[in-house]
Amino acid sequence: MTPSENTVTYTSTNSYTTLNTFTDTTKNVWIVLHGIGYLSRYFLKYFDGLSSDENYIIAPQAPSKYYLNTTYTHVGASWLTKEDTERETENVMAYLDAVMTMENLPENCNYIILGFSQGVSIATRWVAKRKIKCDQLVLYAGGIPNELHASDFEYLIKNETKISILVGDKDEYLNEERRKTEMLKIDNLFGAKAELMIFDGTHEMKRDLINALVT
Repeated sequence: MTPSENTVTYTSTNSYTTLNTFTDTTKNVWIVLHGIGYLSRYFLKYFDGLSSDENYIIAPQAPSKYYLNTTYTHVGASWLTKEDTERETENVMAYLDAVMTMENLPENCNYIILGFSQGVSIATRWVAKRKIKCDQLVLYAGGIPNELHASDFEYLIKNETKISILVGDKDEYLNEERRKTEMLKIDNLFGAKAELMIFDGTHEMKRDLINALVT
């Protein structure tokens, strides 16, 4: 007999982590999307050098958790895989929408959306699909999904959103061929609007680069 694949809709609960407290002195609201293998609470350590009075950081949690090694001690998470990507993307988008509804933040702050590694694919899809307004979009060491087009980001260009691209010159996941492919995507999607920063390093988060984004 041939297996039959079915779908079901149900309610799911997921966590997210925040750093600092939103107050009247908060200037910058960050939505930071971690890479594969992270948990949101550990990803936040890269943002602890920012002024706690002026920066409020929201770190959503990728839903698919797994053990990182055969000792079954450390847990990481993934946002998406190539399996059923379109439907899983909609689930992730709904989750991010729910996080922002829960936070219910005012619009008059400086909003920064940052994706690192696999988080770049989530950040760009969320911004494109939901037309999220932000003052800065930071794409850090990750690939942009092939299905996105320049028209998806026209509203960012019109709103004068700053677009920052950060890439390590020794990134082990970015060979010459993929680097050319990603640079072509960036040029096609954002043109001269994108500010490219190639730093001395591998596929890694660097606190000094994060701090420099708001100075």
